[in-house]
Amino acid sequence: MKKIAIVTATRAEYGLLTPLIRRIINDKELKLELIVTGAHLSDKQEYTINAIYEDGFPISHIIPILEGGNSAYDISATMANAIRGFARCFRDDRPDMVVILGDRTEMLGIASAAMNERIPIAHIHGGEITEGAVDDCIRHALTKMSYIHFTATEEYRNRVIQLGESPNRVFNVGSLGTENILNEKLMNENEIRDDIGISLDKKYSVVTFHPVTLEDETAEDQARTICDVIANRIDIIFVITKANADKGGEIVNRIFEKFSEKYRNAILVHSLGMRKYLSAVKFAEFVMGNSSSGILEAPVLGTPTVNIGDRQKGRIMVDTIINCPCDRNKILDSLDQVRKIHRNKTRIYGNGETSKRIVTEIKNIFDNGIFLKKGFYDIGRLGGK
Repeated sequence: MKKIAIVTATRAEYGLLTPLIRRIINDKELKLELIVTGAHLSDKQEYTINAIYEDGFPISHIIPILEGGNSAYDISATMANAIRGFARCFRDDRPDMVVILGDRTEMLGIASAAMNERIPIAHIHGGEITEGAVDDCIRHALTKMSYIHFTATEEYRNRVIQLGESPNRVFNVGSLGTENILNEKLMNENEIRDDIGISLDKKYSVVTFHPVTLEDETAEDQARTICDVIANRIDIIFVITKANADKGGEIVNRIFEKFSEKYRNAILVHSLGMRKYLSAVKFAEFVMGNSSSGILEAPVLGTPTVNIGDRQKGRIMVDTIINCPCDRNKILDSLDQVRKIHRNKTRIYGNGETSKRIVTEIKNIFDNGIFLKKGFYDIGRLGGK
């Protein structure tokens, strides 16, 4: 039986990984090793590890890595802590494969520890582009450190191959977010409104805004711009989820906290969890902000997105997304335009069987043999041979 370690460090990432965690638990040939770290263990993030306990998943290791703040130094120190903590974990309890998702900085430290222990890495959501965030180079670095790749679209698969990874180890499986949407029993509109505290006669939007990590000290000004927009649209209730643990995240959260105390059309929540969040998005008039959920999940539900700034620049954008700069008047204009968008549901991210396909390919990789001395697949000079 092969031991598969799945690492989760944030609430959003855990929500995406949930169907894969369940499938590995129920597979007779694989054994789950769930490793919880990062923001899950932070009081500032309200200990989202509790959501994992509530779901009943067995946790194999808890590894604290976060520094006290989220300055550039703190982020670097967290990465160093991840290397140290996961090096000990992998030395003492070595899995047969480590599964990581996305592009967060701590994952670079975790992947480094796995690479040094010669543990093959399976990477989910490679090949994507987010030009406005440091996540972009982190994601591509993780691609080169990984052995097997699971992308959300064929375009992203081709980009991973362009980075020199063999097509035999790169699989377009769709997105786990789509699987959650198509297979999870979501709350009905009355239930989610009652849970959040929104009356049926009020239109509402879901707002998720994170600092743009490749811009200098813009988080405060951009968060205040978002607040100014909300203050000018008292006809809509704005459900604001707190920013993640990136550099500048604490500043954004403080601004939203003070604003929501003053304005009745702003409701600040820390974390809705996967089911509540998707339910809220499903019945929202639109989502607003710069989160990947507005690009990857909202379109699957058919909910329009007002995507602000460059944080997600480079991702595939479907017709239900409006892009605009972080400018008060342009955002307000976009809120007028978003009402005209048809709520067409996209299926470019798969048919809801992503976790099944991931598990199948992981088992195939073990059956065929793993050879960590992977060559560079040069599609130019060698003509793809």
